[in-house]
Amino acid sequence: MTLVRLQPLRNISSLHREMNRFLDNLVAHREELVSNGFTPAAEIDSDADNFYLQLEVPGLTPEEIDVQVNVYSVVIDGERQKQKNVEAQGVNQSEFRYGKFHRTINLPEKIQIDRVEAKYEHGILKL
Repeated sequence: MTLVRLQPLRNISSLHREMNRFLDNLVAHREELVSNGFTPAAEIDSDADNFYLQLEVPGLTPEEIDVQVNVYSVVIDGERQKQKNVEAQGVNQSEFRYGKFHRTINLPEKIQIDRVEAKYEHGILKL
């Protein structure tokens, strides 16, 4: 019978390296997402006959939003650009998100494309 010496610190060190690698990848991926724009919030409801999709896209005109519908999903693309209204020297602070967005919303059931209606009011796209 062969005795094997237990070395618990070696396993902890390996686990530590793997966790660091995982967190580094997670942070890098998050920074990629943030720098590429934003993801508008969506809300979907349904009744016996219809699906109701709402998407928050304030600050855009209907012409700046591209909606593609197929039988199982809705794809929404657009871009919110920063407006330069003030030419002041000093502090500029903004918590608004700008840039391109792409959102694919999968629907739980097949829909009839010819019955889809869209309306945009007060920064909400309603389908």
